[in-house]
Amino acid sequence: MALLDLPLTRKQRTPSVPDEESDGTPAKRFAKHLILCLVGLVMLYPLLWLISSSVKPSEDIFRQLGLWPQHWNFANYAEGWTALDQPFHVYLFNSLIIVVLSIAGNIFSCALAAYAFARMEFTGRKLFFTLMLGTLMLPGHVLLVPQYIIFSQLGWLDTYLPLVVPNFLATNAFFIFLMVQFMKSLPVELDDAAQIDGCGPFRTFLKVILPLCVPAMATTAIFTFISTWNEFFGPLIYIQNQDLYTVPLALRAFMDSEGQSMWGPMFAMSVVSIAPIIGFFIAGQKYLISGIATTGLK
Repeated sequence: MALLDLPLTRKQRTPSVPDEESDGTPAKRFAKHLILCLVGLVMLYPLLWLISSSVKPSEDIFRQLGLWPQHWNFANYAEGWTALDQPFHVYLFNSLIIVVLSIAGNIFSCALAAYAFARMEFTGRKLFFTLMLGTLMLPGHVLLVPQYIIFSQLGWLDTYLPLVVPNFLATNAFFIFLMVQFMKSLPVELDDAAQIDGCGPFRTFLKVILPLCVPAMATTAIFTFISTWNEFFGPLIYIQNQDLYTVPLALRAFMDSEGQSMWGPMFAMSVVSIAPIIGFFIAGQKYLISGIATTGLK
């Protein structure tokens, strides 16, 4: 009974009510959502204009700046598909080959390097990790001439090897750093348990650590897909044979075809080339958010 007679504290006397100030009034919430929608429309306008221009006659694209076409011309897609030396699916397939190999190379090599930095002890580990991070500040164009000389002496010009092989050598410091941060969030006891079961470092990496790094690997795959699919400068430097052109080089070829710009077909094939990026991003969006959120814990 003595406990019941004690005076209530301020926190106990105050009834629990919803915190309306944090959410704001309905009018404020509506205003916030309206502003976000307007900003989203502004950001989406170039994409909407591209899609609209892909179904307009070429002469109307720059005369009618509205999004709704006055004259519909779906023939741009059929014309653009066969306008170049090869059907456009050939260039899509060429880009797909490079993308798949680049993703496989980045995931495995960067994960292997990250495992060494995050879970193993060796002399100079911090120094090598610092030097690796320092390469992020090195402009890629500085390495262009020596890389071109090396690939030329190896006889790799006009092939996909200069675009693919570096990805198998853990040359992307950003992805290594991303995976290092993710692996540091995993319990060290997992490695100890694997060693007790007789696993060496490489088997521990394959059987224990790598399956747990799916969010980080998915993030690496998405970023690699987008950057490789949109890569223009590398294929322009190393590829001369039109049969080996990637999608960006094929889209550039529309500007020179028959000495005039084929705007309608070019915009139509641009829409086709964007579709895989959007689809891949939507499919891996859950893993992308999870990977970035988890790597930010440390």
